[in-house]
Amino acid sequence: MYLSIISIPFLSFITAICGGRYLGPKGVGFLTTCFTMIAFFLSIVIFYEVGLNKAICSIKAFNWMVSENFVVSWGFLFDNLSASMLIVVTSVSALVHLYSTSYMENDPHLPRFMSYLSLFTFFMLILVTADNYMQMFVGWEGVGLVSYLLISFWNTRIQANKSAIKAMLVNRVGDLGLAIGLCSLLAIYHSLEYSTIFSSTDAFGGSILNIFGYHLNAVEVICFLLFWGAVGKSAQIGLHTWLPDAMEGPTPVSALIHAATMVTAGVFVIIRSAPLFEHAPNVLMLVSIIGASTAFFAASSGLVQNDLKRVIAYSTCSQLGYMVFACGLSNYSVAFFHLANHAFFKALLFLGAGCIIHGICDEQDMRKMGLGKMFEFTYSFILIGSLALAGFPFLTGFYSKDTILELSLVQYSWVGAFCHILGLLAALCTSIYSFRLLHLAFLNTKNAYKLYVTSAHEAPLAMSLPLVVLSFGAIFIGYLTKDYTIGLGTDAWNGLIFNSHKNSFLTEAEFLPAYQKHLPFFAGLLGAIIAFLLVSSSLSVGWKRFVVNKATSSNTFLNIYKFLSSKWHFDQVYNEFIAHKAMNIGYRKTFLTFDKGFVEIAGPFGLSILIEKISKNLSNNQTGLLYHYALIFILGVAFFLAYTDFGDYAQGLGVNLPVVISLTFIYFLISLSLKKD
Repeated sequence: MYLSIISIPFLSFITAICGGRYLGPKGVGFLTTCFTMIAFFLSIVIFYEVGLNKAICSIKAFNWMVSENFVVSWGFLFDNLSASMLIVVTSVSALVHLYSTSYMENDPHLPRFMSYLSLFTFFMLILVTADNYMQMFVGWEGVGLVSYLLISFWNTRIQANKSAIKAMLVNRVGDLGLAIGLCSLLAIYHSLEYSTIFSSTDAFGGSILNIFGYHLNAVEVICFLLFWGAVGKSAQIGLHTWLPDAMEGPTPVSALIHAATMVTAGVFVIIRSAPLFEHAPNVLMLVSIIGASTAFFAASSGLVQNDLKRVIAYSTCSQLGYMVFACGLSNYSVAFFHLANHAFFKALLFLGAGCIIHGICDEQDMRKMGLGKMFEFTYSFILIGSLALAGFPFLTGFYSKDTILELSLVQYSWVGAFCHILGLLAALCTSIYSFRLLHLAFLNTKNAYKLYVTSAHEAPLAMSLPLVVLSFGAIFIGYLTKDYTIGLGTDAWNGLIFNSHKNSFLTEAEFLPAYQKHLPFFAGLLGAIIAFLLVSSSLSVGWKRFVVNKATSSNTFLNIYKFLSSKWHFDQVYNEFIAHKAMNIGYRKTFLTFDKGFVEIAGPFGLSILIEKISKNLSNNQTGLLYHYALIFILGVAFFLAYTDFGDYAQGLGVNLPVVISLTFIYFLISLSLKKD
């Protein structure tokens, strides 16, 4: 059963990619959906056995790499963390498969699309069930590869190809750090097995790595490199630029990649490596700062986006920042709790957005919508997802987001205060853009093209059913699993997630003053009011015109708006100061000067020209007159008589004198020919 959950998605991929022509679109859709549903039911059984009954299962399939004492096996570890992650991955994946059968039914390449979804699920399961870092890296690279294939699925669109290439290249930057981190793990621990590394971290805590003459703590260097990889995969600030552009792929791709699987891989690796990170306090501080900065940056950028999917994409980036800085505050269980909760309401938002796009001729600009009366069914589910995202009390997002902000308060350090302030600001921005989305897309006066209005329709059953299921998750999952996942004294993780005693603040967070616990709620309420005042069409136009005139007359406001709409100028800085300069160096320096210059002159072109030149001169010296050849021979003999020491030196090297005479004569002849030229 344990191996079946891994092999079933791969079998689904093979069946769809090889037999899609014979099964047809409907047959492939039905088959892949059934396979993924089976994997989901198996994950429930595995969670019951492993998560609830604490029956951890480890399977060694075969040895993969063997080099003296270094052995990397192909094995699978089903513990509490991987069993919980299996539920998240397979549930969302199964619903996305079902949704895609209807959303993509008119696409002629539906079998290929469904095969990619199954392959993506397979690689994600490899990542979460691996028992060593090398096998985890296989899944890590696999989801990156399939994300490229899915984002560029509509490969006739230039922007889709550009976005896929951007996602691949930006992730390669993060993967470089992870690859170096694995090499560092091997250098220090001489193993890549989780059990070996985590059990011996205390012994290697004081190890030193010599890097370019600098003596650095080995564990901190390794954790920094692992976090470097997580920054790329989980779209943290600096390497986040691929995530919004990845919206060019089909909407089910966004729901799968950016809600429950690929972007959570970085957070999962940090949680899995908790025993390492707990011995690297400086890296944890960096993790907290990067995570909090990402949460605020992405939320502020989402305020001014007009593309429906791009707003949700920036909210994904912001919520990933919450997860990361929760890990930086050593609250890995809370980070996983938010990861699982976020998967359900974010998938609900993406799939709901897909229902709107599908129903109005693929229009994604929220300013051209206002279609609430025609999409009442879809509106109800996007409302649930938006409220959960904004942290409305007693919905799923409320339990995890508020807990993260409370834990940042009880750190009693400048890092905790920094995270709490930026987290609150991010919560305010999240509420503003969530309610802005609701007003522009549904509640405002109709502003769509007549063609869109006349052809608008609600989603069919295969697209509506996943929304219903995910809405239950967005409402109840947080409430049902809070005590199990992060409750005081819970045994959910079976000692798997290691927390240093000095970093445990869950108890103190329970006894914060009431006004501090309610700060996120008031931030969300304030955001809803601001969105209503600025966006709602039910208010008088004169009042809005007054506000807009005051705002646009202020250079400060205009500069802030330009700054946010330009996404903090990250893309511009990367293009002008990194990409353009690197391409200029690559073309003018390495290509023109080195490749086309030095290498070609000293290599193929220079050598061929030299041989041609020598041959031409030699042929010109072949006069056919005997006294010319006699003169050259006499001059050669005179040379050897004058330089007898040369012959002695050659004899000392063991070279026969006739050979020396012949070689020298040839050299002398070539010299004469070159001088003649």
